[in-house]
Amino acid sequence: MNILIAEDDPFHRTFLSNTVRSALPDCDTLLEAVDGTEAVDLVMQNDVHGVVMDLQMPNASGIAAASSIWAKYPEMRILFWSNYSDEAYVRGISRIVPKEAVYGYLLKTASEHRLGLAVLGVFQEDQCIIDREIRGVQQRTQDIHEGLSNTEFEVLLDIALGMTDKSIAARRGISTRSVQSRLKQLYEKLGIDPTIVDEDIGPTFNSRTRAVAIALSRGLLNLEGMSVAEDQLSIWLDSKNRYDS
Repeated sequence: MNILIAEDDPFHRTFLSNTVRSALPDCDTLLEAVDGTEAVDLVMQNDVHGVVMDLQMPNASGIAAASSIWAKYPEMRILFWSNYSDEAYVRGISRIVPKEAVYGYLLKTASEHRLGLAVLGVFQEDQCIIDREIRGVQQRTQDIHEGLSNTEFEVLLDIALGMTDKSIAARRGISTRSVQSRLKQLYEKLGIDPTIVDEDIGPTFNSRTRAVAIALSRGLLNLEGMSVAEDQLSIWLDSKNRYDS
C-alpha cells in the first residue's frame, strides 16, 4: 500500500508520517507533497492507494487537488485533515466527492489515536470517517429552515462569480424567472430585504453583492471553494463555446 501525505507544514508532515506508519504497518511507500499541485503530480506519476490531505496549502488547495485527483481516480481514498470546519469547506468537499469514493474529514484537534483510527478506517476498512463537528455542519446544511438548499447555494456561487441572471439560467438549465425565485429565497435566508429604501439615498445595498458579503462573513464562501467554482465555470464556458461554434 502506497500513501501520499499532502501537508505544507513540516512538523505536521512528520506527525502524519509517524501516525500513518503506526496505523498501517503494511504501508510500502509514504510519499510527501508540500502543496496541492505537487500532490496531484505525485498521484498521477505513482501508484497511490490513498491520500491524507490538508485543506489549506499553497499553489492549489486541498479541495482543488482532491477535485483533480477524483476526476481521474474517482475511487481514490482521501482523508482530509484540517483546522477548519466552516460550512464553505464542508460544502466544498461534499460537492466534489464521487459517489463511489470512501473519504474522511478529521479536524487537527483530534488525538493521535483518533487520527490513527481514521487512517485505518478510510484506507483499509472502507469506512467514511467524519468528525462529529463536521457532521453537525453537514446536518445544518441539510436543514431547509436553517441552512441553504443546494439550489440556493448554487445561485450564491454563481452571483459570487459575477454571473448575470441569463447566464445562470443557461448554465443551470432553468428560466430566468426561476433564477430570480432562487435569489429571492437566498436573500430571505440571509436576512436581506431588497424592498427597504432610504428616502434620501434610495436602496442602501445591492442585494447580490450584499449576499456575497454576508456569505463570506458567515463562512459560507471561502477562497478555496471559489477557486474550484471558477474552474468549474471555465469548464462550462469552454464546453458551451465548443458547442456554439
